[in-house]
Amino acid sequence: MSKLTYSLPIYPFHIDAMGHVNNIVYIQWMEVGRVLLLEAIAMPIEETIKTGFGPALIETHISYKLPLYLGDSVSASIWLSQLRGASAILGFEFFNQAEECVAFGSQKGVFIDLESKRPKRLDKAQRERFLRYLITE
Repeated sequence: MSKLTYSLPIYPFHIDAMGHVNNIVYIQWMEVGRVLLLEAIAMPIEETIKTGFGPALIETHISYKLPLYLGDSVSASIWLSQLRGASAILGFEFFNQAEECVAFGSQKGVFIDLESKRPKRLDKAQRERFLRYLITE
């Protein structure tokens, strides 16, 4: 099992009045990770939605440890820390160019039937696609 690692740019519009990356940007970066994870398991969001189901977030938690500034490099990792029938918990870590963890967090999502808006369990094939990123500690 492994983590999916990805690099992220820091743009001037990410910088807030305090001179560092705004806290909401990390949530946007989490979304980038979720999209990349779905692509990595051959379930891109636009294709998944066409089949009548998709993921919906129900919780987000972030702990900030160090600031990031314009000109810094940032990389992130995403993995599943829990996979249930119709829900999953994703873990995230963000690192600066010195490989220091600057933030970490988690998001809980539920898979839903887009017509009924009710939870929908993953079938066996869908579940197996996620397993390579499942890391339980």
